[in-house]
Amino acid sequence: MKDIVYHIPALLGECIDGLAINPSGIYVDVTFGGGGHSRAIMERLGCGGHLYSFDQDLDAYSNRIDDSRFTFVHGNFAFLRNFLRFYGVEKVDGIIADLGVSFHHFDETERGFSFRTDGRLDMRMNRDAKLDAATVVASYTEEQLADLFYLYGELRNARKIAHAIAVERTKSEIATTAQLVRVVSPFIKTSAEKKELAQVFQALRIEVNDEISALKKLLQGTLQVLRPGGRLVVLTYHSLEDRLVKNFIKAGNVEGKVEKDFFGKVNSPLRAVNNKVITATDAEVERNPRARSAKLRIAERVSQE
Repeated sequence: MKDIVYHIPALLGECIDGLAINPSGIYVDVTFGGGGHSRAIMERLGCGGHLYSFDQDLDAYSNRIDDSRFTFVHGNFAFLRNFLRFYGVEKVDGIIADLGVSFHHFDETERGFSFRTDGRLDMRMNRDAKLDAATVVASYTEEQLADLFYLYGELRNARKIAHAIAVERTKSEIATTAQLVRVVSPFIKTSAEKKELAQVFQALRIEVNDEISALKKLLQGTLQVLRPGGRLVVLTYHSLEDRLVKNFIKAGNVEGKVEKDFFGKVNSPLRAVNNKVITATDAEVERNPRARSAKLRIAERVSQE
């Protein structure tokens, strides 16, 4: 039964409207997952349109759409341009990225994404990847662990958590989610237990899947493949991701370094469609609590002339 609900996409209507779909256009869903966004896009495509949907996790392949206008791409979105060129595509009309983790990953115990169930510390989106969470916990230095818990988990007590792991692993292996929870729990606020445990697991997941580097490569890649007038739609779920996307839309780079012309006008390859970030309504959060942290930003590729 759990595979029936692979994922419930947040802000689905707002995302699809943000793409401003041309029925005969070419679109890319770089985070296929359960196929929710892709199916909604297909509903608006005509016979001349096409959708390329990426996912590095082959579990998502079972959700593929049986339609000649659809192509499933088994690959990391960091290599967006290379994969599209493989399929003979140079320019596209829209790109959507939902950077959230699918329900499927949290619910599959053996994948090790959730602190709520006991499973192997894995967290690999691509099961063929060599680095998993258990390896990070076992081999990273205490300082490296502290840095990733602080930067990717935004945990104020990152050093204490890292030290606890470093001490425990000298006594016994930390190979399961339950073992990790037991080690870090003394340094987690009781009043914010679920939130902070989620931040610990988030930090490890980001490191294992090299998510920040992949996002930076994706964003730069969109400039190479989006045609003028094409739309970029991105859903983020934590501040680090959102900051990168916001900077990129504003300045065309993830650092947010703005270039201006002689008259002081900002030179950016993108134009923000929504100046204020879009978030889920109370009604949607009630239906789908995981939508609470979703932030939607939409941009349009400006002419390069």
